Amino acid sequence: MSTNQSIKPITTVVNERGNLEIGGCDLVKLAETYGTPLYVIDNVTLRSICREYKEAFASYRKVQMMYASKALCTLATSAIIASEGFGFDVVSAGEIYTVYKAGVDMSKVLFNGNNKSFDELALALDLDVGRISVDNFFELSLLNEIALSKNKNVDILLRITPGIECHTHEYIQTGHLDSKFGFDLTQIDDAVELIKNEYTNLKIHGLHAHIGSQIFETSIYGDEVEILVKEIARLEQKYNIKLDEINIGGGLGVKYVETDCPPEPKDIASIVIQRLNSAIEKYNIELPTVFIEPGRSIISTSGVTLYSIGSSKQVPYGTKYVAVDGGMADNARPSMYQAEYTAQIVNKPNIKDALQKVTIAGRFCESGDILIKNIELPNPEEGDILCVFNTGAYNYSMASNYNRVQKPAMVLVNNSQSDIIVNRETLEDLISHDVIPNGLS
Repeated sequence: MSTNQSIKPITTVVNERGNLEIGGCDLVKLAETYGTPLYVIDNVTLRSICREYKEAFASYRKVQMMYASKALCTLATSAIIASEGFGFDVVSAGEIYTVYKAGVDMSKVLFNGNNKSFDELALALDLDVGRISVDNFFELSLLNEIALSKNKNVDILLRITPGIECHTHEYIQTGHLDSKFGFDLTQIDDAVELIKNEYTNLKIHGLHAHIGSQIFETSIYGDEVEILVKEIARLEQKYNIKLDEINIGGGLGVKYVETDCPPEPKDIASIVIQRLNSAIEKYNIELPTVFIEPGRSIISTSGVTLYSIGSSKQVPYGTKYVAVDGGMADNARPSMYQAEYTAQIVNKPNIKDALQKVTIAGRFCESGDILIKNIELPNPEEGDILCVFNTGAYNYSMASNYNRVQKPAMVLVNNSQSDIIVNRETLEDLISHDVIPNGLS
């Protein structure tokens, strides 16, 4: 079974004290030491999925794995993923700066996004980001202007919308025609002509597409490859330009609950490589370098979130609510996407009887602040520690200070050792950017 097909980190066990343990670290002890809510990242699980991806695509000799940083971007996780040979897909100045400070080889970084600012593009050029994935005509003009001002030539890909819809939440579909991302297929020629004739500081290397997130299908990756290779062949023939790179994005799903059945990296790789080889022969182009951009499936399973259970409420003849000390500000996905999660009480992992069906509520002032509905847990009590699994992706990265609550700390566990990789915000941190103007009465 692949790492992304596991709900829990692969080092998860019940220890001799009867508590859940990850990375050799007792989760009750972690909660006592660092407080809750607490994000926990398992080093072994994270490295394992990185290696599975590399092994899955090893038979294709021109491939570059790229981690989609938006899933989770910290100095420590960036350093770990870079050490496994990955490049990075980044979407903001903050992500660019984070991977730069983490010591990432910036030639292996691609800057993506639909509305990059002047300052962000300038920073990307100053830090020698390897590729810019250009999303629209405005950006083509702006990027060329910045490149001219800095006397630089910029290596780019064109992001396109391939017209593929995957069966996932509508908010995380990106490859269909009616999308805010990328050039429509009918606009590619106009973009190429501008690059050839006017924007001469831009050098196009290939095409970039992304079809969505939390994908359980495999065939759509083959369809995407076919479209990209066909377009490269057409552009080479029409404009006599050599395009030798295709970026197929990421999007592979993970297992949040037992009913989820995501494919594993080798399933995607098999489809992609088979379709690539046939399309290359069919359209008579040279072997392109292929970029793969997994994000969620790299980081999600390695992460869990620990909460302390507090109050509870039994609605007469209705729901029993059990509240934790976090919620929608540290995990926005249930309220935003109706996402589902699996959880266990850390200090009662082996209790199978006296189960109660409860709804896990957050501590924030919103009726919709519900983390998990109708989960069976063994007599949840105040002071118990709840572990919610598969929270490595899009939890910390989407966290907020709603209700003026501090963001949680994050620790890395490995070989029975735990280390802080993101400090818990303090009350002083919360007001550190606030300013009272002089003379305010």
